[in-house]
Amino acid sequence: MPTSRDVVFVDGVRTPFGRSGPKGMYAETRADDLVVRVIRELMRRNPQLPPERVDEVAIAATTQIGDQGLTIGRSAAVLAGLPKSVPGYAIDRMCAGAMTAVTTVAGGIAFGAYDVAIAGGVEHMGRHPMGEGVDPNPRFLSEKLVDGSALVMGMTAENLHDRYPEIGKERADAYAVASQEKVAKAYANGRIQPDLVPMATRKAAEGWGLATEDEPPRPGTTMEGLASLKTPFRAHGHVTAGNSAGLNDGATGCVLAAADAAAELGLTPKMRLVSYAFAGVDPEVMGVGPIPSTERALRLAGLSIGDIGLIEINEAFAVQVLAFLSHFGIADDDPRVNPYGGAIAFGHPLASSGVRLMTQLAREFGENPGVRYGITTMCVGMGMGGTVIWENLAWEGGK
Repeated sequence: MPTSRDVVFVDGVRTPFGRSGPKGMYAETRADDLVVRVIRELMRRNPQLPPERVDEVAIAATTQIGDQGLTIGRSAAVLAGLPKSVPGYAIDRMCAGAMTAVTTVAGGIAFGAYDVAIAGGVEHMGRHPMGEGVDPNPRFLSEKLVDGSALVMGMTAENLHDRYPEIGKERADAYAVASQEKVAKAYANGRIQPDLVPMATRKAAEGWGLATEDEPPRPGTTMEGLASLKTPFRAHGHVTAGNSAGLNDGATGCVLAAADAAAELGLTPKMRLVSYAFAGVDPEVMGVGPIPSTERALRLAGLSIGDIGLIEINEAFAVQVLAFLSHFGIADDDPRVNPYGGAIAFGHPLASSGVRLMTQLAREFGENPGVRYGITTMCVGMGMGGTVIWENLAWEGGK
C-alpha cells in the first residue's frame, strides 16, 4: 500500500447562499436537503465517477442538532441516493468545518484508506442560530480562561480593531464596498454561476420557488451608506452589518481524490493539495487566526507568501482580512486577494464556507494559468485559523 499519495480537488459546487430568518429564501427548507442537492449535483457533473467508488462523505455543521444532526454526512449520503455501502460522518470546527472535512478526508486519501471522497458543509443559521443548545462551561469565565467577549464574534472583531488601531472603520468600510463591487462584477461576468446548483425552495404562504443566485449581496453599496450603520457590539465602535458577513443559510460540497484514482476514473482535477495547517490564537482576537495557520502551512510547503499568486480568505469581518494583509505586507486592494469578492457580500453560512473558498480558487486557477500556488484561509471561532495551500493543475509552467 502506498504510504502517501497526491490529493487532488476534482470539482466543487454549492447552493446559492440565503439570508437567515423568516424572510430568507430557505426559511422553510431543511438543512439536510441543501446538502443532498449538493451531493446529487456533484455526481451529476461527474458521470465518470461510479457512486459505489465514493469511499467517504464528510459533512460539517456547527450546530449539529435537528435537521443538521443525525451524522449528517451519512444521512445526506443515503438521502442523496448513494449506495448504502458508502459511509459518512459529521464534523465540526465552527467556521472551518468544511475546510476540516476536506483536510481530514485528504489525510485518508494520502494514507491510502480512500480513493475518492466527498467533503463539504452546511449551515442553516435561520433554523439553528450559532450557539443554539450550547452550554459553555462556567470555568471559561470564572477562571478567566477567556474574556467574556470571546464567545461573541462581533466583539472579537472590535477587539481586533483595538489591537490594530491603524485599521479604522473607514478602512474596513472601504474594503467592504470593494468586496460588494467585486461580487457584482463576478456575477456580471458569469464567474459565479457555473458552480451554483439551483435549489428548489418552498414557503407555505408563497408556494414553490427556485434559488438560482446568492441572496446576501448588496450591489450599489456606498461608503456613505455604510457610514450610517449602527455599531451593535460597542458604542462608537467599528464593526457593523455592512463590514461583516451576515447570518446565512447554505451548503457546499466537493469531490477529492487520489491523483492516481482520478486518472483511472477519467476525472479531471483542478488543483493539488500542497499543505495545510490549523493554529490556535487567543479566542478574544480569533480574527488573527489565519496569520499563524498560513505561516505554518507555508513553512510545511517550503514556500513564502511571495510564492502565492491567489488568496481566498473568508471575510467574516473586514478587520480580520485587513489584519492578515497588514501582517504579510499585502495592500488592501491587491488583485490576488478574493478576486471575485468574498463573504461580506456572498454570506458566510459558517461550516460551509471553506469549500466555497476552494471552489472559487479552482475557477480562478483555471483563468490564471500563470499562477502556480494559491491559498484558502479563514479565521475560526474559539480562537483558531485554518489554511490550505493548493497548486494550480492548469499552471502553464507544469506542462
